[in-house]
Amino acid sequence: MAIAVYRNGSLSAVSLQGFVLVGFGGGAETQALLFAVFLVLYVVTILGNLTMIVVITLDARLHSPMYFFLKNLSFVDLCYSSAIAPNALANFLSTSKVISFEACATQLFFFSLLATTEAFLLAVMAYDRFMAICSPLRYPVTMCPTTCTRLVLGTYCGGCLNSIVQTSLTFQLPFCSSNRIDHFYCDVPPLLQLACASTALNELFLFGLCGFIIVSTTLAVLVSYGYITVTILRMHSGSGRHKVFSTCGSHMMAVSLFYGTVFVMYAQPGAVASMAQGKVISVFYTLVIPMLNPLIYSLRNKDVKDALRRLGQRHSLVKKGGK
Repeated sequence: MAIAVYRNGSLSAVSLQGFVLVGFGGGAETQALLFAVFLVLYVVTILGNLTMIVVITLDARLHSPMYFFLKNLSFVDLCYSSAIAPNALANFLSTSKVISFEACATQLFFFSLLATTEAFLLAVMAYDRFMAICSPLRYPVTMCPTTCTRLVLGTYCGGCLNSIVQTSLTFQLPFCSSNRIDHFYCDVPPLLQLACASTALNELFLFGLCGFIIVSTTLAVLVSYGYITVTILRMHSGSGRHKVFSTCGSHMMAVSLFYGTVFVMYAQPGAVASMAQGKVISVFYTLVIPMLNPLIYSLRNKDVKDALRRLGQRHSLVKKGGK
Protein backbone atom coordinates (compact mmCIF):
# COMPACT_ATOMS: atom_id res chain seq x y z
CA MET A 1 0.00 0.00 0.00
CA ALA A 2 1.24 3.49 -0.80
CA ILE A 3 1.22 6.37 1.65
CA ALA A 4 0.65 9.89 0.41
CA VAL A 5 3.32 12.44 1.26
CA TYR A 6 4.06 16.00 0.26
CA ARG A 7 7.31 16.69 -1.56
CA ASN A 8 8.17 20.20 -2.78
CA GLY A 9 4.55 21.23 -2.38
CA SER A 10 3.12 18.41 -4.46
CA LEU A 11 1.44 15.20 -3.42
CA SER A 12 3.24 11.99 -4.27
CA ALA A 13 3.24 8.42 -3.00
CA VAL A 14 5.82 6.33 -1.26
CA SER A 15 5.66 2.66 -0.37
CA LEU A 16 6.05 1.71 3.27
CA GLN A 17 6.05 -1.74 4.82
CA GLY A 18 3.17 -0.97 7.14
CA PHE A 19 2.18 0.91 10.25
CA VAL A 20 4.10 1.01 13.51
CA LEU A 21 2.03 0.56 16.70
CA VAL A 22 3.66 2.91 19.21
CA GLY A 23 1.83 1.39 22.18
CA PHE A 24 2.55 2.76 25.65
CA GLY A 25 6.24 3.62 25.25
CA GLY A 26 8.79 3.17 28.03
CA GLY A 27 11.90 1.03 28.35
CA ALA A 28 12.39 -2.73 28.41
CA GLU A 29 11.24 -3.03 32.06
CA THR A 30 8.02 -1.14 31.35
CA GLN A 31 7.33 -3.29 28.29
CA ALA A 32 7.97 -6.47 30.31
CA LEU A 33 5.58 -5.29 33.04
CA LEU A 34 2.90 -4.44 30.48
CA PHE A 35 3.42 -7.82 28.82
CA ALA A 36 2.84 -9.57 32.16
CA VAL A 37 -0.29 -7.52 32.93
CA PHE A 38 -1.78 -8.05 29.46
CA LEU A 39 -0.93 -11.76 29.55
CA VAL A 40 -2.70 -12.26 32.90
CA LEU A 41 -5.76 -10.32 31.70
CA TYR A 42 -5.90 -12.28 28.45
CA VAL A 43 -5.43 -15.73 30.05
CA VAL A 44 -8.14 -15.03 32.66
CA THR A 45 -10.41 -13.75 29.86
CA ILE A 46 -9.89 -16.92 27.81
CA LEU A 47 -10.39 -19.27 30.77
CA GLY A 48 -13.41 -17.40 32.15
CA ASN A 49 -15.30 -17.12 28.87
CA LEU A 50 -14.45 -20.67 27.75
CA THR A 51 -15.71 -21.95 31.12
CA MET A 52 -19.01 -20.09 30.68
CA ILE A 53 -19.45 -21.47 27.14
CA VAL A 54 -18.69 -25.06 28.24
CA VAL A 55 -20.87 -24.93 31.37
CA ILE A 56 -23.88 -23.45 29.56
CA THR A 57 -23.48 -25.94 26.68
CA LEU A 58 -23.17 -29.04 28.90
CA ASP A 59 -25.75 -28.24 31.60
CA ALA A 60 -29.29 -28.84 30.32
CA ARG A 61 -30.76 -26.67 33.10
CA LEU A 62 -29.10 -23.64 31.54
CA HIS A 63 -30.62 -24.17 28.09
CA SER A 64 -32.85 -21.10 28.28
CA PRO A 65 -32.87 -17.82 26.30
CA MET A 66 -31.03 -15.89 29.03
CA TYR A 67 -28.11 -18.33 29.06
CA PHE A 68 -28.18 -18.66 25.27
CA PHE A 69 -27.49 -14.92 25.07
CA LEU A 70 -24.93 -15.15 27.87
CA LYS A 71 -23.08 -17.91 25.99
CA ASN A 72 -23.01 -15.71 22.90
CA LEU A 73 -21.72 -12.80 24.99
CA SER A 74 -18.88 -15.01 26.24
CA PHE A 75 -18.09 -16.03 22.66
CA VAL A 76 -18.03 -12.39 21.51
CA ASP A 77 -15.79 -11.42 24.46
CA LEU A 78 -13.46 -14.31 23.67
CA CYS A 79 -13.08 -13.26 20.03
CA TYR A 80 -13.10 -9.56 20.92
CA SER A 81 -10.09 -9.76 23.23
CA SER A 82 -8.34 -12.20 20.85
CA ALA A 83 -8.51 -9.60 18.07
CA ILE A 84 -6.34 -7.28 20.19
CA ALA A 85 -4.33 -9.10 22.87
CA PRO A 86 -2.07 -11.52 20.89
CA ASN A 87 -0.70 -8.77 18.63
CA ALA A 88 -0.27 -6.39 21.61
CA LEU A 89 1.61 -9.10 23.54
CA ALA A 90 3.91 -9.74 20.58
CA ASN A 91 4.63 -6.02 20.24
CA PHE A 92 5.67 -5.71 23.89
CA LEU A 93 8.52 -8.12 23.12
CA SER A 94 9.31 -6.68 19.69
CA THR A 95 11.52 -3.73 18.76
CA SER A 96 9.90 -3.03 15.36
CA LYS A 97 6.18 -3.17 16.37
CA VAL A 98 5.28 -3.15 12.66
CA ILE A 99 1.85 -4.25 11.49
CA SER A 100 1.08 -4.60 7.78
CA PHE A 101 -1.69 -2.52 6.21
CA GLU A 102 -3.73 -5.64 5.52
CA ALA A 103 -3.34 -6.88 9.12
CA CYS A 104 -4.22 -3.43 10.45
CA ALA A 105 -7.38 -3.26 8.33
CA THR A 106 -8.32 -6.80 9.38
CA GLN A 107 -7.81 -6.01 13.05
CA LEU A 108 -9.89 -2.84 12.77
CA PHE A 109 -12.65 -4.72 10.95
CA PHE A 110 -12.99 -7.50 13.54
CA PHE A 111 -12.55 -5.18 16.51
CA SER A 112 -15.31 -2.88 15.24
CA LEU A 113 -17.55 -5.83 14.32
CA LEU A 114 -17.25 -7.51 17.73
CA ALA A 115 -17.47 -4.32 19.79
CA THR A 116 -20.65 -3.26 17.97
CA THR A 117 -22.08 -6.76 18.24
CA GLU A 118 -21.52 -6.70 22.00
CA ALA A 119 -23.34 -3.35 22.29
CA PHE A 120 -26.39 -4.77 20.47
CA LEU A 121 -26.19 -8.07 22.37
CA LEU A 122 -26.30 -6.32 25.76
CA ALA A 123 -29.46 -4.51 24.61
CA VAL A 124 -30.99 -7.82 23.47
CA MET A 125 -30.19 -9.34 26.87
CA ALA A 126 -31.99 -6.43 28.56
CA TYR A 127 -35.02 -7.03 26.32
CA ASP A 128 -34.93 -10.72 27.21
CA ARG A 129 -35.02 -9.89 30.95
CA PHE A 130 -37.86 -7.41 30.30
CA MET A 131 -39.96 -10.07 28.59
CA ALA A 132 -39.16 -12.72 31.24
CA ILE A 133 -40.09 -10.49 34.20
CA CYS A 134 -42.78 -8.20 32.82
CA SER A 135 -44.55 -10.69 30.50
CA PRO A 136 -43.81 -14.15 31.97
CA LEU A 137 -46.84 -15.83 30.34
CA ARG A 138 -45.90 -14.63 26.85
CA TYR A 139 -42.17 -15.17 27.38
CA PRO A 140 -41.88 -18.83 26.17
CA VAL A 141 -43.65 -17.92 22.91
CA THR A 142 -42.02 -14.53 22.36
CA MET A 143 -38.48 -15.70 23.10
CA CYS A 144 -38.64 -19.04 21.31
CA PRO A 145 -35.37 -20.56 19.98
CA THR A 146 -36.00 -19.20 16.46
CA THR A 147 -36.50 -15.67 17.75
CA CYS A 148 -33.40 -15.89 19.95
CA THR A 149 -31.28 -17.08 17.01
CA ARG A 150 -32.60 -14.27 14.80
CA LEU A 151 -31.85 -11.68 17.48
CA VAL A 152 -28.26 -12.92 17.84
CA LEU A 153 -27.79 -12.97 14.06
CA GLY A 154 -29.19 -9.43 13.97
CA THR A 155 -26.54 -8.25 16.43
CA TYR A 156 -23.81 -9.67 14.18
CA CYS A 157 -25.40 -8.06 11.09
CA GLY A 158 -25.47 -4.68 12.88
CA GLY A 159 -21.86 -5.14 13.93
CA CYS A 160 -20.82 -6.12 10.40
CA LEU A 161 -22.54 -3.07 8.87
CA ASN A 162 -20.79 -0.63 11.23
CA SER A 163 -17.48 -2.42 10.75
CA ILE A 164 -17.66 -2.25 6.95
CA VAL A 165 -18.49 1.47 7.05
CA GLN A 166 -15.74 2.38 9.54
CA THR A 167 -13.03 0.23 7.92
CA SER A 168 -13.75 1.23 4.32
CA LEU A 169 -13.97 4.95 5.13
CA THR A 170 -10.77 4.86 7.17
CA PHE A 171 -8.63 2.94 4.68
CA GLN A 172 -9.69 4.97 1.66
CA LEU A 173 -7.90 7.97 3.18
CA PRO A 174 -4.41 8.97 1.98
CA PHE A 175 -1.97 8.69 4.90
CA CYS A 176 0.89 11.10 5.53
CA SER A 177 4.60 10.25 5.73
CA SER A 178 4.34 9.24 9.39
CA ASN A 179 3.15 5.66 9.75
CA ARG A 180 3.34 5.61 13.56
CA ILE A 181 -0.04 4.81 15.14
CA ASP A 182 -0.26 6.27 18.64
CA HIS A 183 -2.04 3.21 20.04
CA PHE A 184 -1.47 -0.45 20.87
CA TYR A 185 -3.89 -1.67 18.16
CA CYS A 186 -5.45 -0.35 14.94
CA ASP A 187 -8.46 1.83 15.69
CA VAL A 188 -10.21 4.64 13.83
CA PRO A 189 -9.27 7.68 16.01
CA PRO A 190 -5.45 7.18 15.90
CA LEU A 191 -5.57 6.30 12.19
CA LEU A 192 -7.44 9.52 11.42
CA GLN A 193 -4.54 11.47 12.95
CA LEU A 194 -2.27 10.16 10.17
CA ALA A 195 -4.53 11.20 7.29
CA CYS A 196 -3.49 13.92 4.83
CA ALA A 197 -7.01 14.60 3.55
CA SER A 198 -9.95 16.03 5.49
CA THR A 199 -11.35 13.59 8.04
CA ALA A 200 -14.59 15.52 8.64
CA LEU A 201 -16.71 12.83 6.94
CA ASN A 202 -14.93 10.06 8.86
CA GLU A 203 -15.42 11.82 12.19
CA LEU A 204 -19.06 12.47 11.31
CA PHE A 205 -19.61 8.75 10.69
CA LEU A 206 -17.53 7.75 13.72
CA PHE A 207 -19.37 9.97 16.20
CA GLY A 208 -22.71 9.85 14.39
CA LEU A 209 -22.97 6.11 13.76
CA CYS A 210 -21.21 4.98 16.94
CA GLY A 211 -23.07 7.61 18.96
CA PHE A 212 -26.39 6.42 17.53
CA ILE A 213 -25.57 2.77 18.32
CA ILE A 214 -24.45 3.56 21.88
CA VAL A 215 -27.33 5.94 22.67
CA SER A 216 -30.04 3.72 21.11
CA THR A 217 -28.84 0.54 22.81
CA THR A 218 -28.40 2.38 26.12
CA LEU A 219 -31.96 3.72 25.86
CA ALA A 220 -33.22 0.20 25.12
CA VAL A 221 -31.45 -1.05 28.26
CA LEU A 222 -32.71 1.84 30.43
CA VAL A 223 -36.32 1.50 29.24
CA SER A 224 -36.24 -2.28 29.76
CA TYR A 225 -34.84 -1.94 33.26
CA GLY A 226 -37.22 0.89 34.07
CA TYR A 227 -40.16 -1.47 33.46
CA ILE A 228 -38.31 -4.28 35.26
CA THR A 229 -37.73 -2.12 38.35
CA VAL A 230 -41.42 -1.17 38.53
CA THR A 231 -42.43 -4.84 38.19
CA ILE A 232 -39.95 -5.95 40.87
CA LEU A 233 -41.17 -3.33 43.34
CA ARG A 234 -44.72 -4.67 42.90
CA MET A 235 -43.65 -8.22 43.82
CA HIS A 236 -44.91 -9.52 47.15
CA SER A 237 -42.30 -12.25 47.51
CA GLY A 238 -39.07 -11.00 49.09
CA SER A 239 -37.04 -13.99 47.88
CA GLY A 240 -38.32 -13.61 44.32
CA ARG A 241 -37.51 -9.91 44.38
CA HIS A 242 -33.98 -10.65 45.63
CA LYS A 243 -33.37 -13.27 42.90
CA VAL A 244 -34.53 -10.95 40.13
CA PHE A 245 -32.49 -8.04 41.47
CA SER A 246 -29.42 -10.28 41.65
CA THR A 247 -29.75 -11.46 38.04
CA CYS A 248 -30.55 -8.02 36.66
CA GLY A 249 -27.86 -6.40 38.81
CA SER A 250 -25.20 -8.54 37.07
CA HIS A 251 -26.41 -7.42 33.67
CA MET A 252 -26.56 -3.75 34.67
CA MET A 253 -23.01 -3.93 36.03
CA ALA A 254 -21.72 -5.36 32.72
CA VAL A 255 -23.72 -2.81 30.72
CA SER A 256 -22.50 0.16 32.77
CA LEU A 257 -18.84 -0.86 32.42
CA PHE A 258 -19.04 -1.44 28.68
CA TYR A 259 -21.21 1.49 27.59
CA GLY A 260 -19.45 3.93 29.93
CA THR A 261 -15.96 3.33 28.53
CA VAL A 262 -17.09 3.05 24.89
CA PHE A 263 -19.10 6.29 25.15
CA VAL A 264 -16.06 8.19 26.44
CA MET A 265 -13.99 6.91 23.51
CA TYR A 266 -16.35 7.08 20.53
CA ALA A 267 -19.47 9.12 21.21
CA GLN A 268 -17.96 12.46 22.21
CA PRO A 269 -16.11 15.09 20.15
CA GLY A 270 -12.43 15.38 21.06
CA ALA A 271 -11.90 11.65 21.49
CA VAL A 272 -9.62 11.62 18.46
CA ALA A 273 -7.36 14.28 19.99
CA SER A 274 -6.88 12.65 23.41
CA MET A 275 -5.19 9.38 22.53
CA ALA A 276 -3.11 9.18 25.74
CA GLN A 277 -6.35 8.90 27.72
CA GLY A 278 -7.86 6.78 24.97
CA LYS A 279 -5.20 4.08 25.28
CA VAL A 280 -5.92 3.61 28.99
CA ILE A 281 -9.69 3.53 28.39
CA SER A 282 -9.17 1.05 25.55
CA VAL A 283 -7.49 -1.41 27.91
CA PHE A 284 -10.73 -1.50 29.93
CA TYR A 285 -13.12 -2.32 27.11
CA THR A 286 -10.76 -4.61 25.15
CA LEU A 287 -9.34 -6.68 28.02
CA VAL A 288 -10.68 -5.81 31.47
CA ILE A 289 -14.41 -5.92 30.68
CA PRO A 290 -14.23 -9.20 28.67
CA MET A 291 -12.35 -10.63 31.66
CA LEU A 292 -14.88 -9.33 34.21
CA ASN A 293 -18.08 -10.36 32.37
CA PRO A 294 -17.87 -14.11 33.14
CA LEU A 295 -16.82 -13.33 36.73
CA ILE A 296 -19.76 -10.93 37.18
CA TYR A 297 -22.29 -13.40 35.78
CA SER A 298 -20.92 -16.50 37.52
CA LEU A 299 -20.20 -15.04 40.98
CA ARG A 300 -23.57 -13.29 41.19
CA ASN A 301 -25.64 -16.06 39.59
CA LYS A 302 -26.76 -19.05 41.68
CA ASP A 303 -27.74 -21.12 38.62
CA VAL A 304 -24.28 -20.77 37.09
CA LYS A 305 -22.57 -21.57 40.40
CA ASP A 306 -24.78 -24.66 40.79
CA ALA A 307 -23.97 -25.71 37.21
CA LEU A 308 -20.24 -25.30 37.90
CA ARG A 309 -20.60 -27.45 41.03
CA ARG A 310 -22.49 -30.17 39.13
CA LEU A 311 -19.88 -30.12 36.37
CA GLY A 312 -17.11 -30.48 38.96
CA GLN A 313 -18.91 -33.39 40.63
CA ARG A 314 -19.44 -35.10 37.27
CA HIS A 315 -15.76 -34.70 36.47
CA SER A 316 -14.79 -36.20 39.86
CA LEU A 317 -17.07 -39.19 39.28
CA VAL A 318 -15.59 -39.78 35.83
CA LYS A 319 -12.07 -39.66 37.30
CA LYS A 320 -12.99 -42.13 40.05
CA GLY A 321 -14.67 -44.41 37.52
CA GLY A 322 -11.54 -44.30 35.34
CA LYS A 323 -9.43 -45.51 38.24
